[in-house]
Amino acid sequence: MTAQLYCFGESGNAYKVALMLTLTATPWQPVFVDFFNGAARGPAFRAINEMGEVPVLVMGGRTLTQSAVMLRHLAKATGQFGWTTEEEEDEILRWLMWDNHKLSTQVGTTRFLMNFLPADKRPEQAIAFLQGRLKAAYTILNNHLASRDWVVAGRATIADLSLCSYLYYQEPFGFARADWPHIDAWLARIAALPGWQHPYDLMSRAFPPATA
Repeated sequence: MTAQLYCFGESGNAYKVALMLTLTATPWQPVFVDFFNGAARGPAFRAINEMGEVPVLVMGGRTLTQSAVMLRHLAKATGQFGWTTEEEEDEILRWLMWDNHKLSTQVGTTRFLMNFLPADKRPEQAIAFLQGRLKAAYTILNNHLASRDWVVAGRATIADLSLCSYLYYQEPFGFARADWPHIDAWLARIAALPGWQHPYDLMSRAFPPATA
């Protein structure tokens, strides 16, 4: 049965799962959620996910929420991008938790404030604060990748797919790949994986680009 991913193109958390589904050749279809117009907060969506968050993965008779849970489920279901030892599993989980706390959440918030709010409502002090915290996170990731090609286990895993997600977006949020050479090379390696696609090629955008 084809999996369904409730998502929208601007969501880096949804992209993590869309990319995993695509790289593992798992049959799936995107279900667009009009997030910016409040769809995730309505009763119909809350009946699917009480947390009112995107993404949601419906697969094999189960409804899964939280991207890290989905990535772990897919790794186990497909036998790809996962772990071979308990030590690897723990290390992958460590990076998934760090990503959620220190990287993806803060990138997502910063990018939202800088791009999806009217200019006159952007909290510049909050943005500067978040960018400072993100610089520390980029430094940790860049230093970690200085001596290895992949985050864990010498091969691509769900840790890489989780950590990379927001860093492919081109809307400004204070990140430039050229400033972080080891992250830049790692992102290029992920993009070279067979089947890789950009988030806007996998999911419909809430804010499609203007046409001339």
